[in-house]
Amino acid sequence: MAEQAPQTILAVDTDHDFLEWVTKHLEIEGEVKVLRCDNAQKAVKVVQKTQIDVLLAAFTLQPFEGIELLRQARASDKNIVPLLYTNSPSTAQIIDATQQGARDVLRKESLPFELRTAAESALQFSESLRSSEERKTDMPKIDGRVKMIGVSRPIQEVFKTVGRVAQSEAPVLVIGESGTGKELVAHAIHEYSPRRNKEMIALNCGAIPDNLLESELFGHEKGSFTGASARRIGRFEQCDQSTLFLDEIGDMPHTVQVKLLRVLQEGTFSRVGSNETLKTDVRIVAATNKDLTKEITEGRFREDLYYRLNVIDIQLPPLRDRLEDIPVLAQFFLERITKKQGMAQIKLSETAIHSLKQHHWPGNVRELENTIARACALSTTDMLLPEDIPLTKGAFESDAKIKEALSTLLSNAPTSGQNIIEWVQSSLVQLAVNESPDNLKEAARKLGIDVAELKTHQG
Repeated sequence: MAEQAPQTILAVDTDHDFLEWVTKHLEIEGEVKVLRCDNAQKAVKVVQKTQIDVLLAAFTLQPFEGIELLRQARASDKNIVPLLYTNSPSTAQIIDATQQGARDVLRKESLPFELRTAAESALQFSESLRSSEERKTDMPKIDGRVKMIGVSRPIQEVFKTVGRVAQSEAPVLVIGESGTGKELVAHAIHEYSPRRNKEMIALNCGAIPDNLLESELFGHEKGSFTGASARRIGRFEQCDQSTLFLDEIGDMPHTVQVKLLRVLQEGTFSRVGSNETLKTDVRIVAATNKDLTKEITEGRFREDLYYRLNVIDIQLPPLRDRLEDIPVLAQFFLERITKKQGMAQIKLSETAIHSLKQHHWPGNVRELENTIARACALSTTDMLLPEDIPLTKGAFESDAKIKEALSTLLSNAPTSGQNIIEWVQSSLVQLAVNESPDNLKEAARKLGIDVAELKTHQG
């Protein structure tokens, strides 16, 4: 039996020392071979002459960019699995690369920790592609204006999911706390979809009275109810061939849920007061900050509708779980607000950024934007200091969930023979370690201390 040839990774970067490191890090004798190029054009020629399983490339290359290398490489061989990386990938870069077929988009600073795992996953995927001879079609480049911002791993995973699902017609359910940017995700999905040439329509189901929501969505005939003085065209008719974003879907009344289910199943509906069946071609993106499984259990949401909506789900992280994004978002809001109001440029001091990161942000990104707006209005200098930022005092105490957790913790504390404060401290340390057993640095970050101090508390 012939010996199986090793899989091949092509690494492309202008930094020769980095290419040397990649080779030492990934090459396995007899199993994985690493080829190297310092030029995108040379890399294309290698792909044309050699079977490459995984393409590992920087975004910034010569004489053309890594995204163009990805396109040309996959034009030669659709089974190549691309991995791209850069220092700080933008939202557009992540979505565009994912739509072009990139398996992952990595931050260069994270490569020492993530590259081996990402490469092994890509090699395994390449092997399955070649064994089954699957062929995937290229997706076109789309120049949508995406307003989602973030450099943290959790939010970049959201960007990648948007890139993967935008081209499909499947309904999407966006789940996240209030203020996390669920509507922005819906806009990004629409702007990177084939429906982008028609305007997306957004509707907040919780902001419209129950007796009017059905008419708002499906329209009504003249005289169908008191006050219906003329025919009204509903959102499903207006949104034909486009995307309809239904925010706060968990607040939709049962009667309307039934009609929405029919649209999702059959693509048909009737106006209120009419027996005429109308057809529509609408992609639904729904959003909620509620636990819909709990709503189903308590009889407030239809289980069959939930599964129709939740074909693809996107979980949006709260701002407190993406602290890296706070300086980026704050600076973005600063620049937008000062430009809109014709103000002189204002900067954030490092101490102000530190103060922002210490806040709990129960209102998430929306709260951050409002906080920066207030700070700009009250500012008397071109540099914001902690005292210039009107953060809500006692944010932790005002959070009902945290108060409940603290109450539960204290109710389970020892009744005698032990310092309660030390016991609570020890319990929190142990909880953080249990949640991140293989990453003490992450556990320490959650507690706001360094690893050395964490180990002291453990010991």
